[in-house]
Amino acid sequence: MDLQLKDKKVVITGGAKGIGAAIVRSFAAESAVPIIVGRNPEEAEALISETGTGHSYHVELTDLNEIQITANKISDEIGPIDILINNAGVNDGASIEDGPSTFIHSLEKNLIHPFALVHHFLNDLKSTQGNIVNVGSKVAVTGQGGTSGYAASKGGINALTREWALDLAQYGIRVNCVVPAEVMTPLYENWLAKNPDPIKAKEEIESTIPLGQRFTESKEIADMVVFLASIKSAHTTGQIIYPDGGYTHLDRAYDGKKSKSE
Repeated sequence: MDLQLKDKKVVITGGAKGIGAAIVRSFAAESAVPIIVGRNPEEAEALISETGTGHSYHVELTDLNEIQITANKISDEIGPIDILINNAGVNDGASIEDGPSTFIHSLEKNLIHPFALVHHFLNDLKSTQGNIVNVGSKVAVTGQGGTSGYAASKGGINALTREWALDLAQYGIRVNCVVPAEVMTPLYENWLAKNPDPIKAKEEIESTIPLGQRFTESKEIADMVVFLASIKSAHTTGQIIYPDGGYTHLDRAYDGKKSKSE
């Protein structure tokens, strides 16, 4: 299937690692031009070397001035972008017990920079009739405990997806959101490793995922992002998509076995 993404300029925040790196690879496979924005320039350059295409811009996404400078630099050096992928974020464990300042800092790491990037790239996206794909989290829907800042941020991402889709439809700009649940990334592996029995912890989580009782792969998230960004999704906007094997919305009491009545 030709997704007609050849030479499309795609800004991907946090594109050097994990799901972001998978998104970069999937766009590169469609002959798009990934533009990796984040604070891991060495990993970004290695990924560009691996895929044979793309650009890297080093920026601290909690610094609004740096965001504006970088957005302007990208537009000036590469030209108007076609697609913005708001992927960067971190589940930082900013809980209700940590106080307001920690909560605000969590919003800066997860919610403020997507807004700032859309604002600064808006003229580009208007000129190209581009589109935006946000990357959310199941935590916004299920909760997790001990991570109020991240939950609020990702809830905000869901809300902004709907708001921007309505607000920007007049310019032909589409906005959608992909919501990962249990995805095996390096960060997740590090978290599992901290458990007393990592293998058992992994198996217990997998047992709650109805479809296949396995973790979602980063590439599966990436391919959904790329599809939503493509012409094949030309009349899709304001949607929040959960490629999670049914984890978020299906009854977790399900044990993966057929009922005795069958």
